[in-house]
Amino acid sequence: MKTVFVAASALVLGIASASAADLAARPYAKAPPVVAAAYDWSGFYVGVNGGGGWSRTCWDALPFPINIPALGPPFNISGPEGCHTASGGTAGGQIGYRWQQASWVFGLEAQGNWADLIGSNASQLAPFFTGFANRTKTDAIGLFTGQVGYAWSSFLLYLKGGAAVVHDTYDSFLTAPQGPLPTGFVSDTGGETRWGAAVGIGGEFAFTQNWSVALEYDHLFMGNSSVHMTYDPAFIAQLNHDARIHQDIDLVTVRLDYRFGGPVVAKY
Repeated sequence: MKTVFVAASALVLGIASASAADLAARPYAKAPPVVAAAYDWSGFYVGVNGGGGWSRTCWDALPFPINIPALGPPFNISGPEGCHTASGGTAGGQIGYRWQQASWVFGLEAQGNWADLIGSNASQLAPFFTGFANRTKTDAIGLFTGQVGYAWSSFLLYLKGGAAVVHDTYDSFLTAPQGPLPTGFVSDTGGETRWGAAVGIGGEFAFTQNWSVALEYDHLFMGNSSVHMTYDPAFIAQLNHDARIHQDIDLVTVRLDYRFGGPVVAKY
């Protein structure tokens, strides 16, 4: 009986050893890949902006007749009056929509700004306008642009281009007293709403899921425009005339945007 037990035990141990040798190695569970969270720039956004602007403005008096008997026979006046830079602050808001395809981002945006860009220069049209200075003030700026950009997750570099509109006021004033009229007396005024083109570049960083901050530069090509200048009756009404005014504007603004959108997209 003892002999049978020993034999049976040996047989069981042999079978177990053979079975263990035939078992396949335990499969190795590979660690899951690292998940990269990519920011999605798609969606509507609204924001505010503020910064500074510089407007390069050049005036030319278009030919106009002078018929003042005390000055002799009628004659025409025309010619360049010089250029000046109108600078100052600007602040406003923007609203837009973006959609993202892979790393490319496309968008449409409307922006409206209050502005206080003011500058002047002494008129160079001598001798008749000696003692006058021409002044320009830009008090409102609007942009309607399309955007194309490339995103590195939460950082976006973009270009923009489209239409620009500004509101300008113009005047001329005395730089020295003339008779009873004091220095600073405004002799003539004019104004207009002017349309042009805009191009720009910006970099934007999303510091939370919905909030982002950007730095943007825009150049506005406002071209030439003919503006009617009306003289104060206390001066010489016969001097009413048209001036051709050329303008370009540069803007640098910091922007804060809030995007209405979903969570970041997980990419494997």
